[in-house]
This record gives sequence, C-alpha cells and structure tokens, in this order.
Amino acid sequence: MEWLNEPPAWQQNGDVLTVTAGPRTDFWRKTHDGGVRDSGHFYHRTINGDFTAEVKVSGAYGALYDQAGLMIRLNEQTWLKCGIEYLDGVQQASVVVTRDCSDWSVLPLPDPPAIWLRVARHGATVEVRYSLDDATYTLIRQAYLTDAPALQVGPMLAAPSGEGFQATFEGFKVAG
Repeated sequence: MEWLNEPPAWQQNGDVLTVTAGPRTDFWRKTHDGGVRDSGHFYHRTINGDFTAEVKVSGAYGALYDQAGLMIRLNEQTWLKCGIEYLDGVQQASVVVTRDCSDWSVLPLPDPPAIWLRVARHGATVEVRYSLDDATYTLIRQAYLTDAPALQVGPMLAAPSGEGFQATFEGFKVAG
C-alpha cells in the first residue's frame, strides 16, 4: 500500500492503522465554492475488476468537516469517498461521488464510537453500506463511478477546516 499525500503521523500495527490528519486537508472538486482540493490523505492499493472493501473507522472528530473512511479513486477527477464526516456538531454517514464535480450526501448518526463500512464495486457501479454493529448493514448510496478496469482503494481522512485529528482504521480488507 502507498500514500497519496502522506499524513504528518501514522502507524500500522497488524490490521490497525492509526493516522493523524494534517490541517486544512480535503478531497473536493468545484461544487459550491468552485474550489479544487486534493490534499487529503489516502492509503491505497490498486485493484482490478469488481471487489468489496471493508473497514471499521473511528475518530476524534471535532472540527467542521473532519472526515475518515474509505476512498475509491481513478484520478483527481473521478473518485468516491465515504465514512464519517463531522457536520453541525454531529457525526454523519457521508458519501461524496466525484466525476469532475463533487456531490455530497449525509445521514446523521447516533454519535457512535465507530462505524463499519462496506463498499462494493460491480462494473461501473459502486454501492456504499454502513453498520453500527458489524452485523446489520444499511445501503446509503448506489452510484455510477467509472468503468475503468483498475481503481485505487483504501482508507482516507482529511481535516478541511480544522487543525487535524486522529482516526483509526481496523480490519481493512479487499476481496475480489
């Protein structure tokens, strides 16, 4: 695995990855303010064809838009990120799909200490599910992303408005 925008601090111990996001980092394109940001942290590997990726995510979210979760990425213009994003003082299940311009959807969570994410790619379609207990998964997004044969996948985090925060990713795995 390798980093896109290596964070200021990180360590891996077995299947537990602990990362500190740098300040004012983000992944976003054009929507709302017209800005393009590609400075978030993304620890990834390349996967060919269909796959399912899973991870448990927890973090010390505190500043507006603090975020941690999974990313699937072709390039700077085509990607999906999902996970927890801190908005209005509440942890939200969040999905952003970007095909040149970013869109965004959120769903308030009952302030969980962690969520489990499951992202499945079927051809050009990606499905995002989350769980509060690693038993019952809820579909929160199905989207067209790209039919490119190979994509990068892995944990991501960013601190768009804050000074950084720490997140933990446990049990990241990809099955093809």
